[in-house]
Amino acid sequence: MNGQVVHLTNSNFDEIIRRNSLVLVDFYADWCMPCRMMAPVVEELAKELAGKVLVGKINVDENPDVADRFQVFSIPTLVIIKSGREVDRIIGFVPKSQVEARLKKYLE
Repeated sequence: MNGQVVHLTNSNFDEIIRRNSLVLVDFYADWCMPCRMMAPVVEELAKELAGKVLVGKINVDENPDVADRFQVFSIPTLVIIKSGREVDRIIGFVPKSQVEARLKKYLE
C-alpha cells in the first residue's frame, strides 16, 4: 500500500486480496471511455489512501475469470473488499467524492 495502483490478474488476485484488509478493485477495459475517465480518480485515491486501502485495477478482457466470479457485467465497476469479501460496489463513472464517501464507511 505505497500509493501505487496494483495491477491485478487472475493469478495474483486471491493472494493480494488475502494480504490486505481493505481493497478497492477497479474492473476496467482499455477500450472503455468511462473506464478511462475513472482512471485518474482511482490513481488519486491510491495516493491519498496509501496505508489504509490497497487500490488495484483488473482488466476484464485479459482476466475474465475474476470478472466472472464477481459477476461484473458493466464497466467500470469498483468493488470494495473488506477482510476478503465484497462489501460494496459502484457501477459506472462517479465523482471521486462518491467513491471516497463509500470507502470511508469501511475504514477502521
